[in-house]
Amino acid sequence: MGSITLSELSEQLAAAGVPNTAEGDGQVVVHAVNTLEDAGPGEISFLANPRYRHRLAATKASAVLVDLQAEVPAGVSAIRSQDPYATLCHAIVIVHGYRKHPQWDLSQRANVGETARIGASLNIGPEVTIAEGVTIGDGATIYPGCFIGPGCVLGDKVTLYPNVVIYDGSILGHRVTIHAGTVIGEDGLGYAPVGDKWVKIPQVGQVAIADDVEIGANCTIDRATLGRTEIGSGTKFSNLIAIGHGTKIGQDCLLVAQVGVAGSTTVGKHVTVAGQAGIVGHLTIGDGATIGAQAGVKNNVEPGTTVLGSPAVPINDAKRQMLTAQRLPEMRQQLKNLAAEVQALRELMHKNASENRE
Repeated sequence: MGSITLSELSEQLAAAGVPNTAEGDGQVVVHAVNTLEDAGPGEISFLANPRYRHRLAATKASAVLVDLQAEVPAGVSAIRSQDPYATLCHAIVIVHGYRKHPQWDLSQRANVGETARIGASLNIGPEVTIAEGVTIGDGATIYPGCFIGPGCVLGDKVTLYPNVVIYDGSILGHRVTIHAGTVIGEDGLGYAPVGDKWVKIPQVGQVAIADDVEIGANCTIDRATLGRTEIGSGTKFSNLIAIGHGTKIGQDCLLVAQVGVAGSTTVGKHVTVAGQAGIVGHLTIGDGATIGAQAGVKNNVEPGTTVLGSPAVPINDAKRQMLTAQRLPEMRQQLKNLAAEVQALRELMHKNASENRE
């Protein structure tokens, strides 16, 4: 972590393609990025959500990243841009350098197959196993404990964190990042019922992961029974996500922690799946759909639709169901009161009928 003046930061942001304007003291030195609440002198913070404007007035940061309209407290310098959150992403890299990998070149303790082909600028740690017939592009970083099975193909600038396992024949595009403990290309849940036994169906397909995908820790992506399980370019996974065999995830999707997608499902582009949601197999999720947290999806989802609940339904229907469920105690009491009133009316009618007969 280094130090940089506000003017220098503004210049480097512009060089990175982020138009901005610096206001206040351009010679203010910042050495870290922090939240509005926690930032102190020498740190730069940001305001991306208007609901937190009140925190801007109380911040102790020396500088802030804000939009074009925000009012900045006196004595606080600022960098204004159209999208402060996008600006923040670049600023973190400039100020902190983000994550610097250890440099191993090719560790003498790595086990590399004789027929493996590895590109230039490699960075392969100890106890890595690269099997026969593997192809790895330029600039790969592979942490200790990783296993890359026979015939795998990895593109340029791939990063594998510790103990990632890539089964045989899997394909990774350029700039793919996979975090610790994730397994790519293991067998899917494929068994045929024969009598009272389950007989394994050989899983002979592949996994193909496109460019610029990032996969979190302890995820699993099954190889297809036949053909490919596919993850589209630009898609991002959180941790603990399971993708079933033969599923196809589109471009620029976002899957949050503990999501499960069963086999042979097709997920379109720009789909968001919130935490702990489950999608059954052989469905189609349309482009731009949103699956709410803990949703249980049992039917196809139309493009652009937001669904919630289990079974998942369009969000407005889900809200009505939730509101109704919250009123159930009140409605139960109303029903009991109504039943009591009906009973009283019956008794009164019976009494009147008896008097009339007399």
